[in-house]
Amino acid sequence: MFDITTQAVADTAALHLKNAAGEPLYADAERTKPVQIILHSPGSKAFSAVETAQSARAVKRLKANDGEITATTAEERLQQTADDLAMLTVRFENFAYPPAGDAQGAELFKAVYADPKLGFIAKQVSKFLTDWSNFTGK
Repeated sequence: MFDITTQAVADTAALHLKNAAGEPLYADAERTKPVQIILHSPGSKAFSAVETAQSARAVKRLKANDGEITATTAEERLQQTADDLAMLTVRFENFAYPPAGDAQGAELFKAVYADPKLGFIAKQVSKFLTDWSNFTGK
């Protein structure tokens, strides 16, 4: 009998960031220090918490608008995406974001994800999170 638990995904995985042109980023000239974001997997409690928060926002929006579906503004969408991705981020590796000053953890993550000029980062993270195979460790 096949043990299906052998197919379980890891709790986290590393996303090697690319620049806006699609080239892998490194923190050093020798290209030995990849610029990475460590993320919680779709099978994690953190991911479940984000899905719950997204559902709660949708219900709140419906209630506030008498049951009618309404779109969020671009600013709201950017902030909500930043909040969600920050909840799914474990850490940044080999890069800094000086505009955030001394911010650490979720505050730092939100600042990076909310920066429209670095929007390619949030897009990469979002795409990475939708592919369970990124968390197989293979």
